[in-house]
Amino acid sequence: MKTDFQFSNLLGTVYSRGNLLFTPDGTCLLSPVGNRVSIFDLVNSKSYTLPFAHRKNIARLALNPRGNLLLSVDEDGRAILTNVPRRIVLYHFSFRDNVSALAFAPSGRHFAAAVGRKIEVWHTPSTPDVADGDLEFAPFVRHRMYTGHFDTVRSLEWSSDSRFFLSASKDMTARIWSMDPEEGFVPTTLGGHKLAVVGAWFSKDQETIYTVSKDGALFIWKYMLRYDVPEDAEENDENMQWGIADRHYFHQNQANLTCAAFHPDSNLLVTGFSHGVFMIHELPDFSQIQTLSISQNDIDHVVINKTGEWLAFGASKLGQLLVWEWQSESYVLKQQGHFDSLNSITYSPDGQRIITAADDGKIKVWDVTSGFCIVTFTEHISGVTACEFAKRGNVLFTASLDGSVRAWDLIRYRNFRTFTAPSRLSFSSLAVDPSGEVVAAGSIDSFDIHIWSVQTGQLLDRLSGHEGPVSSLAFAPDGSTLVSGSWDRTVRLWSIFARTQTSEPLQLMADVLAVAFRPDSKQIAVTTLDGQLTFWSVSDATQQSGVDARRDVSGGRKLSDRRTAANVAGTKSFTTVQYSADGSCVLAGGNSKYICLYDVVSGVLVKKFTVSVNLSLDGTQEFLNSKLLTEAGPKGLLDEQGEASDREDRIDTSLPGAQRGEGARKTRPAVRVPGVAFSPTGRSFCAASTEGLLVYSLDTGVMFDPFDLDVSVTPASTLETLKRCEYLKALVMAFRLNDRGLVRAVYQAIPIGDVGLVAREVPRVYLARLLRFVAVQADESPHVEFNLRWIEALLTWHGRWMRENRGGLEAEVRSVEKVVRRLQGEIVRVAEENVYRVEWICGMKREGKERERLAIEFGGRREEEERDEVMVDGEEEGSEGEGDGEWMGFE
Repeated sequence: MKTDFQFSNLLGTVYSRGNLLFTPDGTCLLSPVGNRVSIFDLVNSKSYTLPFAHRKNIARLALNPRGNLLLSVDEDGRAILTNVPRRIVLYHFSFRDNVSALAFAPSGRHFAAAVGRKIEVWHTPSTPDVADGDLEFAPFVRHRMYTGHFDTVRSLEWSSDSRFFLSASKDMTARIWSMDPEEGFVPTTLGGHKLAVVGAWFSKDQETIYTVSKDGALFIWKYMLRYDVPEDAEENDENMQWGIADRHYFHQNQANLTCAAFHPDSNLLVTGFSHGVFMIHELPDFSQIQTLSISQNDIDHVVINKTGEWLAFGASKLGQLLVWEWQSESYVLKQQGHFDSLNSITYSPDGQRIITAADDGKIKVWDVTSGFCIVTFTEHISGVTACEFAKRGNVLFTASLDGSVRAWDLIRYRNFRTFTAPSRLSFSSLAVDPSGEVVAAGSIDSFDIHIWSVQTGQLLDRLSGHEGPVSSLAFAPDGSTLVSGSWDRTVRLWSIFARTQTSEPLQLMADVLAVAFRPDSKQIAVTTLDGQLTFWSVSDATQQSGVDARRDVSGGRKLSDRRTAANVAGTKSFTTVQYSADGSCVLAGGNSKYICLYDVVSGVLVKKFTVSVNLSLDGTQEFLNSKLLTEAGPKGLLDEQGEASDREDRIDTSLPGAQRGEGARKTRPAVRVPGVAFSPTGRSFCAASTEGLLVYSLDTGVMFDPFDLDVSVTPASTLETLKRCEYLKALVMAFRLNDRGLVRAVYQAIPIGDVGLVAREVPRVYLARLLRFVAVQADESPHVEFNLRWIEALLTWHGRWMRENRGGLEAEVRSVEKVVRRLQGEIVRVAEENVYRVEWICGMKREGKERERLAIEFGGRREEEERDEVMVDGEEEGSEGEGDGEWMGFE
C-alpha cells in the first residue's frame, strides 16, 4: 500500500475571519480559512486550498493586479508571498506587528500595509516571470512610512493612477496621502464623523471622496472653496480645500455598519450591518437599489468583483460565505461550514462524497471533487455524534444526543425513518448492517445496545451484557458479527442473526474508546484509554498483536499545562481508528495534533501526519514561551474582552465552563481529531479536526504542462514533430494551439498500433479535451473502429482516475457514452436491416467455396484422366515401335 499521502484540500469550513478577495478576472474568490487560504472557482464550481499554512490565523490578504502574487499576513504580522498559479511559497517576511489593512497599488509596483496606526508602503518583490526577473536577496524593501493617525487604520484604498491613497481609521478621520512628495500637495485630514471610519474611496474621476463610518453616516467630499474665502475669489490651491458637499445616513435600527465596499466604475456602494442586512446604493444620488438579510449575525467583510456584478460577503460567527449577483438577484455561491466541533465523518460507498456530523446538530454532505457542500440536514435538535453509510444504496444513518437515530435518503435528500428508544437516551455510537436492514446504536446513558429494523422502524432487540456506557459499535463487513466496545474494559462480539444470540467478551486493561473491523471481517482493532492499540482475531477471540501508541500520539501543549507535551495525560490515547481499504494499515487519531498510520502485521509506525501548526489553537505548540508568562498566568488565557474599545466587543455572551454549543468560548479551541475515514478507493483519507475536514490524497500536486512555457509551438513545428513520428508531443502541441483542424490531422495520422501507447502517456490536463474531441470524431467521422480503439484505450488507462475525478469529467464521459450507445444502436440496426443480405452473401461465399472445391476436385480428376490417357497412348505407341523394330531386325 502506498503511504505517501499529502494534504489535498480543506473542507467543512469556508470562511473564518479576515478579508475576501476576487481575482482580477472576477471568476475566483479567495477566502481565509484559519491559517490557510481556500480558492473558490465560481465558474467551474470547484474549490481548492493552497498548500502553505501560517503559524496563526490569517488576518489580511492582498492580491497584485496581475493576480499571480498573493500576500497573506497572520495575526502576528508574519507574511507569506505566494505564487498563486504554481501554488508555491516565494518569501517569508514579518511586519513585527498586527496588520489591519493591506492593498496593492493598481500599478502593481507597491503595496501599502497598515501596521497599527502607522502606514508602510513597500516595493512589490520581483519574481522570475516579470521582465527584469531575477530573485532578490532582500525582496521586501520599504519605500516610506506614514504617521498621523491616532488609532488603528481599518482601510486603505489607492487612486487609479497609484499616486495617492486614502486611509480610514478608528480615530474618526480619513486621510489623503501621496506615495511620493507632490508639489503643492499637503497630506489632508478629513474629519467630522462621530464614530470610527469604516472605509474611504475615490470616485472614478478622483474629484470626489466618499467616507462611511460605523454609525451609518456617509459623507461626500469635494474639492471646493474654503468657507472663509469670498465666493468670487480665485480658485487656486490656497483658496481650495476638501469639504463635505453632502451627508447621507443609513437608518438600520441601532445596528452598526460593519463593512463597506465601493465600485468606482458603476458608483455602487455596498454596506453590511451587524444584524445581517446588506444594502446597495448608487452614488452620488444615494438611491437605494437593494436591501437583503443574509445572516443573523455580523457581516464581517464585503468585496465587489472587477465588473461590479458579483458581491461576496463573509460572516465569521457562523462561517458563512455568500456570493450575490445583484442584477439577477440570485446566489452564485452560498456556503456555510459547521460553526461547532466536528464529531464524526464517513465516506460514501463510491468515495465521491464525505459526510460530516457536528455538535451544531447539522449533517453536511461534501462533494470531494468540487469541495462544496451540496446539502445540509438540520432535523436533529442536538449534537450529532455518529454517522455511517449503508453499504448498499444511498442511505445514511446518524445518531444524535437528542435521543434519535435517523435514516436519510441521499437521492431525494429527505429523512425517511426515525428510530427512538422506549426511554429518552443520548446516543453516542452507531453501526449499520452491510445489507442496510438493521441499525444498532449505543448510548452513554444506558449500558444496552438498541437494534432496530430499517424497513419497519421497530425496535427489534436490546442487547444487555455491558456494565458501562457503550463507546463504539461496528458491524463486520460480511454482516455476521457485531462488535461493541465499552467503558467497562470489555469488547463483546455479538452474533445477533444466529438462532441463539451469544456474546463473546474480550477483556482489556483500560476503557475501550474505539473499535474497527478489518475489511475481510477476520480481525478487529481496539483502542483503549491507556494508549494501547490492540488487534484481535474474531474467530479465535485472541489477541494477535498490539502497539503501545502513547509516545506516538502524545504531542502538543496547552497554555494551562504545567507539564511538557510528552507527559500530558489527555493526549495519550486514540479516540478513533480506521482500517485502510486493503486492510494492511490502520489510521488512528485522538485529542492531539497527530494522526498515526500503522502497519497491521508488524505494528510499525509507517507515517505520522501533523494536523495543524496553527498556534491560535490550543495544544499545537511543543514548548511554552516564557515571554508570554505573566504574574497572572499565561498571557493567552487572560480575559481582555472587557478592555475592548467597542461596546459590542466588550459584551461577553459565553457561559463559564461551557465547552460546546453557542455559549462556549471560541477564543482558543483545542486541537483534536475526533474522526478519520479511508476512501473506498484507498487513494485518499480524510480527518475531522478543529479547523475543519482535512483531505489527504496520493493524487496531489498541480498538473503542470511544460508546453505552457514554450513559445516555439507553431503549426509548422507541430507538423514537423508529426513527421518525426513523435505522436504524443505533436498531439499535445496541437491541443496547445487549440486548432481543431490541426488536432484532427494529428489525431488521424497516429497509427492504430500506437493508439494504446499514446493514450496511456497523454497528460491528464488534456484528458478532458481529448475525450471531448474523440467523442466528436466518433460522431462525425466514418472511422468507426479507429475511434472505438481510442475510447477503449483512454478508458483502460485512465478509467480509475476518471472515476475518482468524475465530477469534472461528467460532460465528457456522458458524451462518450452517448456516442458509444449511438454507434452500438446503428451497428445493430444496420445488422438487422441487412441480415438476409449478409446471409445471402455468406451463402454465396459458401457456394463459391463449394464450387471452387468441386472445381478443384473436378480439375484434379481431369488431370488424372488426361495423364492416364497420355500414359495409355505412350504405351501403345511404344509397343508398336518396338514391334516394328523387332520385326525390322528380324527381317
